[in-house]
Amino acid sequence: MIAISTLPDVIVLIILGLVSAAIVGRYMAKVFVGRPTFLDPVMRPVESALLRLMGVDASRQMRWKEYAVALLVLNATATVFVFVLLLLQGYLPLNYWNAPGMNWDLAVHTALSFDTNTDFQHYTPELQTSLFSSLFGLMMMMFLSAASGISVGVALIRGFLRKDGTIGNFYLDVTQAFTRVLLPISILGALMLILAGVPQTLAQSVNIVPLAGPAQGIPLGPVAAWDSIEWLGSNGGGFYAANGASPLQNPSAITNLIAIFLMLIIPFSAPFMFSRMVRKEGEGRPLLIAALTIFLVAILLFLYFESYNPFLMSTGISQAGGPLVGAEQRFTLPESALFQIASVYGNVGSTSMSIGALTPGAQADLLWGMFIQGAPGGDGTGFGLLLINTLLAIFVGGLMVGRTPEYLGKKIGKYEMRWSTVVILSHPFAILIPTAVAFIFGLAQFSPAGLPSHQFTAVLYEFTSESANNGSSMGSLIDNTLYFNLAGAVVMTVGRYLPMIAMLAIGGTLASQSPLPPGPGTIKTDSSTFTVFLILFITIVTGLLFLPVLVMGPFAQGLLGGG
Repeated sequence: MIAISTLPDVIVLIILGLVSAAIVGRYMAKVFVGRPTFLDPVMRPVESALLRLMGVDASRQMRWKEYAVALLVLNATATVFVFVLLLLQGYLPLNYWNAPGMNWDLAVHTALSFDTNTDFQHYTPELQTSLFSSLFGLMMMMFLSAASGISVGVALIRGFLRKDGTIGNFYLDVTQAFTRVLLPISILGALMLILAGVPQTLAQSVNIVPLAGPAQGIPLGPVAAWDSIEWLGSNGGGFYAANGASPLQNPSAITNLIAIFLMLIIPFSAPFMFSRMVRKEGEGRPLLIAALTIFLVAILLFLYFESYNPFLMSTGISQAGGPLVGAEQRFTLPESALFQIASVYGNVGSTSMSIGALTPGAQADLLWGMFIQGAPGGDGTGFGLLLINTLLAIFVGGLMVGRTPEYLGKKIGKYEMRWSTVVILSHPFAILIPTAVAFIFGLAQFSPAGLPSHQFTAVLYEFTSESANNGSSMGSLIDNTLYFNLAGAVVMTVGRYLPMIAMLAIGGTLASQSPLPPGPGTIKTDSSTFTVFLILFITIVTGLLFLPVLVMGPFAQGLLGGG
């Protein structure tokens, strides 16, 4: 049963989030076009110092290849640093639980996981990483990966604004994404979480004496600060293995709502930022409505599938109090549904429910969000993928009606379509090839075993989550193995950097064109007709690519009676 009493809270939060996203989006547009903001007196000296430290000329504008090289070099350097840190953490300070250095394959997976904004954890974070590794390695990467995603999204948008072939300065963009967007909002988020009861301390444990049994040590740390950038930065890796279901990390309905707000604020601000940057207020509306429509339908489907479990009903067990399997009882179903859909459709990957215990329909709903990746998607890159789908829709729509495929005065030609097609097709290849290899060579092990369809869904979910840079997991798959660590590292890298390079390439070629005035053959992209067409286009293309594997996994699981 759905707890109707909490539905107004969910509706109010969505409305508040959209209003706040409009404000943040307009603020971000000012930041990335170089207009004055209220943070200038505080942040401009900090940014100048950081850029001088890096030896960067902030006035130098980059073409897309130079921008891409800077992106790859900075992120690769940080990844190597975190990899070494994880290998040596047993010899470093702030290691109360005496966590040893990670095995090399697990360290590779973890370093690349946090570098690619995936934050997929093949380990128990509160016990297998030291506080030193978490603070100076993993948390640093959560800021860098989010800032890199925002920078690439902004660079793609600049392609519609310029005609000299440049798309900005990566080092300036990533610095401003950190100082002007992520840092101030994450500080406010951490303060709200602290006030709501989330721990924030450099103490690594507290000893408690239960009513029965010996004293126990409870892992602690800067949980509120970690939570804030985890949810704000589309990261998702939990301070605790239970993530959003942990009473220390997410203790109440209030912190649950704060988490949802942080997960949605930047992704849904992107269409507002886009409208302001291209100086056409109506152009962001179809993209916002398309992402919001898919998002809201996903919530309704999740509520439908989880409002009752047919397998429990067949046993005569009452579900009047809400879902009994896979749900955290501190939260109602609408609260849990909004958290989980916001997390997966926003490519965050944080969990407050046991995904492996959800109904097959709910699992399929979550997979669908990771197949799309742009409703609303992760920080920066989610909107970039939505723009790529928009370019494809304009190209196909133009061919269907015999009109010139152009968008915001820029022609959409074979170069843009080549890169867009690579992005769309690389996602299923990155998912299906390692999934097939895992089963062909018997590399997948499960605990508990479960039905074959459930096993297939678990492996499919693993690689889908990694390719989408999501980071959530179904849990039954034993994934800390050589194959899943290395295959996952490759999938995460391809899933992250191939689309980012494609976005920069498309932005670069658009920035090389002189804008054309709209003509009689130009598709009106700020209309309700195009909005409906875009929603249908995304749905149909995603279905053509992924419906067969959904039939083999969650749909078969439901038909065979597997819960």
